[in-house]
Amino acid sequence: MTQPSTVHPLSPPELVVTGEPDDERVWVPQDENVWFRPLLLNTVQGQWCNLLRVRKSGVLSRHIHPAPVHGFVIRGSWRYLEHDWIANAGDYVFEPPGETHTLIVDGEEEMITFFNISGAMIYVDEAGAIVGHDDVFTKIDMCRAHYEQCGLGADYVEQFVR
Repeated sequence: MTQPSTVHPLSPPELVVTGEPDDERVWVPQDENVWFRPLLLNTVQGQWCNLLRVRKSGVLSRHIHPAPVHGFVIRGSWRYLEHDWIANAGDYVFEPPGETHTLIVDGEEEMITFFNISGAMIYVDEAGAIVGHDDVFTKIDMCRAHYEQCGLGADYVEQFVR
């Protein structure tokens, strides 16, 4: 028997995102052959959780995080140019804040990784100059634009926002 829960009236509703989607439109294009699927877009803490899906080999981005990042590889593998390890399916990765690294996907297989990101991703060039950024708000904007364009409606993203 399920027990009733008590939730403070100011608490946001819980969020449950189920399994692999039947509708490809939930994947938001980020670059050619690179998508993300939002799971949580936390505007209060500046955090987002998503699945990153890559179907190409090569360098995705060189970036730095001012806050910690947690990753769990679901399918495929990836690595950072600056390290000698490879993150394979089933591996957990903790990225401390302040490190610049270059995300690379090798091979032909699809890579999917769950990422829990706080703060921002600050994109930098080889000299360390800032060339762009993503945060929870740019992610929400990307989702709104994509969901509107693909027919799900701009408000489709609201289910992930807390």
